[in-house]
Amino acid sequence: MLEEFKRFAVKNLLFKKADKTLITVSGGRDSIVLCELFYKAKFHFSIAHCNFQLRGKEANDDEDFVKKLALKYKVEFFTKRFKTKEFAEKNKLSIQEAARVLRYKWFEEVRLKNNYNFIATAHHKDDELETFFINLVRGTGIAGLHGILPKRGKIIRPLLFADRNEIDEFVKKNKLQFREDSSNISDKYLRNKIRHKILPLFEEINPVFRKTLSEEITRLNEVEKVYNYFISANENQVLKNNTISISVLKKSPFASTLLYEILKKYHFNSAVANEVFSSLDSESGKQFLSSTHRLVKDRDRLIIAKRTTAKNNTVFSVLHNEKMLISPLKIELSKVKNSPDFKISTDSNIACLDFEKLTFPLIIRKWRNGDFFYPLGMRKKKKLSNFFTDIKLSIPEKENTWLLCSDDKIVYIIGKRIDERFKVGKQTKLIYLVRCIDENV
Repeated sequence: MLEEFKRFAVKNLLFKKADKTLITVSGGRDSIVLCELFYKAKFHFSIAHCNFQLRGKEANDDEDFVKKLALKYKVEFFTKRFKTKEFAEKNKLSIQEAARVLRYKWFEEVRLKNNYNFIATAHHKDDELETFFINLVRGTGIAGLHGILPKRGKIIRPLLFADRNEIDEFVKKNKLQFREDSSNISDKYLRNKIRHKILPLFEEINPVFRKTLSEEITRLNEVEKVYNYFISANENQVLKNNTISISVLKKSPFASTLLYEILKKYHFNSAVANEVFSSLDSESGKQFLSSTHRLVKDRDRLIIAKRTTAKNNTVFSVLHNEKMLISPLKIELSKVKNSPDFKISTDSNIACLDFEKLTFPLIIRKWRNGDFFYPLGMRKKKKLSNFFTDIKLSIPEKENTWLLCSDDKIVYIIGKRIDERFKVGKQTKLIYLVRCIDENV
């Protein structure tokens, strides 16, 4: 098993012999075997142990056991106790999910602080089969069916070459001591149900089912590579600047699948992706939300933007002597004497205003329902909502629009149009220049 372990590490480019690896050790047989293999192979490693404080004395005994293991191997030992239940309740997570988040965050902190190259977990072949069924039940798409990868970023899984029987045999042969987690017996956890009930049932039908499924997972891994190549090639044509072209998307022979894979990156689930696909021919304005983003149907576009908690009543002051403003936009401010040689810019990102008509401090704020202004060149007032419709702004673009105001009057819709009442005229002596250089406007 030792030689197979070495070959697996080399074949999958897991680490170099001189690398330092942090092994995550629970005290169970799998992690004990992984430590023994690292020790026998004379690789550099240290041990990290999490105490989630979920099993009282049993959890504390596990911690003591792993600490003695580190002394046995004469390697550095790291341990941390977590308030797992409190964290799960606060973040509305299951206990298992909370423990996963806590441990990987802490492992990475230890790795970075102590200059370890990799974090090794003791996942093996049987874990891979169980994970396949877990992902199948939860519905993760093809990405969840490729099994557990030997290496993902700084996480390596050097024991994936071995199944549970091989691990048990290694334990007996080397007379290794380990701790048995009582929670592994309970079928209240999905993984245990699959381990104790689902897999044995398939083995009744096919005695070599584990081997068969392992081979199928390997094939699915290759299929996923082809799938991802197709998605990547087509995504670049459909998605530009967080905007999906509906007409281009519809030309794809697998439009629904392509849309799902694009939206998945913005944390939209398959159900929402299906709703979006069904609404491609609907009227503009329909919105869909993920935990992090919002998607808006706008004519022939699907616009994706980050969800924001910014309130419409947020305001920023501009003093008369300011030369640069960073919040909420990057704006250059200056004053210029009017002269026959001065040419008013036609760039919508530059506002040329009559300084004497302004009352300081000016205010920068978001637009609100009922806002109106007098568009440059017009004598009649116009509601901003109608102006936005005329220039075909999407909902996210409207919500990201800022106004420069003097008293309660709109002076400049930043990046778009100034108000007729504040334009430079023949009587203007001093010109107030507002140059918006924010890339998002």
